[in-house]
Amino acid sequence: MTELSRYRLRYAADLLRAGGVVCHPTEAVWGLACVPENAAAVARICTLKRRDPEKGLLLVTDSVDRLQTLLAPLPDSRREAVLESWPGPYTWVIPDEGFAPSWVRGRFSSVAVRVTDHPLTAALCKAVGGCLVSTSANPASLEPARSQQQAERYFAGAVNYYLPGRLGGRRQPSCIRDALSGDTLRSA
Repeated sequence: MTELSRYRLRYAADLLRAGGVVCHPTEAVWGLACVPENAAAVARICTLKRRDPEKGLLLVTDSVDRLQTLLAPLPDSRREAVLESWPGPYTWVIPDEGFAPSWVRGRFSSVAVRVTDHPLTAALCKAVGGCLVSTSANPASLEPARSQQQAERYFAGAVNYYLPGRLGGRRQPSCIRDALSGDTLRSA
């Protein structure tokens, strides 16, 4: 990573910790990120996307270690299935009894989480020191942004920072599965 890239990463992390919204590349599309503990930042993402907050949002992180308290109650066989898929393009919906704030879970008693294998997204999580809300960068009913320019057309100055980088090369956003049943809720 170049010095400029490290500076941009630190700058984005500082903005996130201060309650900002950062647009960044992910595995397949550009995403909008904020720290999950900041209710105002989460609400801002929902407003930017024109997304009903009751639908909930997903969390992304760089390390399984950050999710141990969430994963611990899962039956051993289900926890193993989840762990075998990470890091990678699998988002799991996991029962949640207090890991994620209610404004992230929406109307659900579960939370969707992914341990990313995208280097920049993982570095951003590491720089922040935890999970991030990360959702596709697009207003409802429009295609997710596949470039920084497209994201900027959608949101212009309403986002605090656009972290430059490349997509991870996947064609579709992550597969979403139920951690208890293994059922696929959205295919990749």
